[in-house]
Order: sequence, then structure tokens, then C-alpha cells
Amino acid sequence: MLRRTPRTPRTLPALFLTLLLCAPAGRASATPLGRQVVAADQASRRVLVLQTAEELMAYQGPDRLPVVWSWSADRAPDLADLAPERSWTNPDEAKSRIRQGRRYLLTTASGGLAAVVETTTGRTRWAADLGTAVNPHSIELLPDGNVAVAASAGGWVRLYAASQGPRATVHAVFPLPGAHGVHWDGRGGLLWVLGDESLTALRVGGTPAAPTLTAVRSTPLPDPGGHDLGPVLAEPGRFWVSTLNGLWSYDPAADRFTPVHLADPAADRDVKSIGDEPGTGRLLTVTPDHTAPCDWCTSVIRLHRPEGVRTLRGTHLYKARWWGGR
Repeated sequence: MLRRTPRTPRTLPALFLTLLLCAPAGRASATPLGRQVVAADQASRRVLVLQTAEELMAYQGPDRLPVVWSWSADRAPDLADLAPERSWTNPDEAKSRIRQGRRYLLTTASGGLAAVVETTTGRTRWAADLGTAVNPHSIELLPDGNVAVAASAGGWVRLYAASQGPRATVHAVFPLPGAHGVHWDGRGGLLWVLGDESLTALRVGGTPAAPTLTAVRSTPLPDPGGHDLGPVLAEPGRFWVSTLNGLWSYDPAADRFTPVHLADPAADRDVKSIGDEPGTGRLLTVTPDHTAPCDWCTSVIRLHRPEGVRTLRGTHLYKARWWGGR
């Protein structure tokens, strides 16, 4: 179910936000001020679409979070059969994808849920409860409508025949210890997957109803503990890779990892998510605080090049990304 935040007094900035909130349900998108930010918040059990980077840096809080749009499996009637009270525990991924002119939220939770949600309606295109033991950690929507899910505790990447229906369970599987990241590279026509020790390219075969996965190449990581994988938008064809101790840009053509150094060396370590804003190249990262009550989460969104830090009190953020169309 889509939720809108309360209206604010109609100052000029507030009027702009009100216009966004009064748009048709779920129409969170890029604004003239830049890209909005999407975050997985484990405290509220919601995916939050936040204001743009410029607006976030001006946000004073803590009276009201700068939320433009939100979604929760707890309030989605069409997911009631998947026990969201358990399966939606600790949401840990949120991505935006556009297919055939429609925007989709891609999300997973450690409790077992994986889902693809159409943002304009809030309806679920596909979802599955994968159980509490596997820890779904990332998700990708392929051009044919099938869905790839990486599960870190399960040690696999599965490609579900989601194009066949909203509860399709037929899948291909690729074993991958510590599977954390998955990304479809349309330029190369490959599904890239990130594990504890390696970055692997998979070729998708078979049919949409009966897909297959075949490893094409695999490259050892320069540092163990692979965590996040995504496109470098400023350099098409390259990927962001985060590991336990570093950030990297990977060039598949040269099969080479190049270290990425941020202004604060400590910000390079244990990064849960990283991405560059289209057009500006500004980086957005999330790094855990390692403090109670959620030592794998944070309430802080960090921007780099130029630098900026914003604390969103009361949140337990696991990942945050630019809410961009891909």
C-alpha cells in the first residue's frame, strides 16, 4: 500500500513537496533539483523515497522525516499470503527499475521476502517468501520479466520465472557462497553476481518459462566480503563493488578492479550500498554505525564529491540508493 506524508504549511519549499505528494499515488521520480533517494528502513519496516540530495542537506528535522513516498509489505493486501509479519522483517534492499515505461520497486528482506512492486499502483508484480534461513540480500528485474535474487546465507543466486505469474516459483540456481549482489548488464547481456570472494558473469539461457544460468567468467575480489554491486552511471560498462575493507570500480573489458578513495578513508570500509547520481556524479553511500540496537544499520546518509552528511533520526537504514530510472 502506498502512503503519503502529512501536508506542511505552504511555504515555497513546502508547496513544492505538497505538489509531489498530491501527484497520483506512487509517482516518486526525479525532480528539477536532482534525483530523490530510496532507502530500506528496518526501524519502520518501510521502503522510503526521500527528497533530493539538495533538499536532504537542507533538512533540519527531526519533527518529520523528508519522505515523499513509502511502501511496506505490512500494508500490502496482495502479500498477506506470504506472512509479511515475519517475511518482511529487516528490509535490506531497495532499487528502482523501469520496464516498458513502468517504474518498479525491487526489494528484499532478511525475513525471506523478495518482491517487485509497481510504484504507480502499489500492486505486486511478483513476490516470494524464501524463508528465514537464506537471507535474501539483493534482487534484479530482467528485461523478459524474470527476477534474480541473491541470498547470502543460502549461498546462491536464483533466477525466477517471474514472467509467468505473480507467485511463480520455477527457477534456475547458481551456487555462490555469500551471495550479496546481483545486477543485469544490458550492454553485455549478462547477469553479474557478487559473492564473498568473487564477481561472476552469468549467461541467461533457456526460455522465460524455464530459464538457465551458465557461468561465463569469474574474477577473484581484491578484498573478501563482497557486498554491493551496481552500475557506474558516469562510466557505462563499469561496476561499483564494495567489499569489507574497500570500494572499487570494476572494468569488465580489462578485468581490473580500481580502488575508489573517498575524502574520509574510514568511509571506504564496510559500505553497504554505493551509487553515483546521474548527471552530477555525486556519490551516495550507507555505512553501518556498529552500535546498538542495530549494529548493521545507520541513521546517516552520506554524500561524496561534494561531501554531505544527513542524520535521519529514528531510522535504521541498511541501504540507500538514487531513485533513478534504469
